[in-house]
Order: sequence, then C-alpha cells, then structure tokens
Amino acid sequence: QVELVQSGGGLVQAGGSLRLSCAASGSTFKIENMGWDRQAPGKQRELVATITSGGSTNYAESVQGRFTISRDNAKNTLYLEMNSLKPEDTAIYFCYAGAMSGGYEYKLGWGQGTQVTVSS
Repeated sequence: QVELVQSGGGLVQAGGSLRLSCAASGSTFKIENMGWDRQAPGKQRELVATITSGGSTNYAESVQGRFTISRDNAKNTLYLEMNSLKPEDTAIYFCYAGAMSGGYEYKLGWGQGTQVTVSS
C-alpha cells in the first residue's frame, strides 16, 4: 500500500498563492501517476491536475494557467502550486497516487485532505 500525507493549505485572500504538498511512503515503487482532486461544498468532486511518472501534466480548465503540479520522485513528494486564487477555488483538496493496469488507472492511496479557503 501507499500512504499519502498532505501539508499546506489554509486561508488566503483572493489573488494570493498557496502551495500544497503530498508525501508518499510505503510501496512507492508502484506509483505511476499522481494528482489532485478537490471537493467543494455542494459540488461534485473535481479532478484538478495530474502528472505522470515522466512528468506529463494535465489540468482542469478552471485552473489552467494558475496552478502548477509537480513531483519530486527522489523525495516521493507531489506538489500543487496555486496562484491567482479565486473564491471558487475554495475546497478540500486531496492528493492521490495511481498505477496503470490493462490501460486503466487504479488508485494506490489518497491523502487525508486539506482545506483551502479563498476569501473575496
């Protein structure tokens, strides 16, 4: 299994920046993809950004150009740099680690979630 521990987040004013971290431990050799989801009150869970083991990234349209996902494979740590934050970015953010099998991604583990609140 893979254990993921998140840090960062908090309260920031609109236009500000925050950085989230997600440290992986356990069977980290299994990890291929990593990413961030978020869950806002009353809304469906949304995929925010993903990154492959080779460094290819993908972003939700709502965060494109403002958020940057990165990973340090030597430290088994995933990051999400969030700039130009908007009140609509307010949510609980979850990191995850995944692997591929038969062309499908399956989750190895989830972080505990961290609250990001953006005030207007």
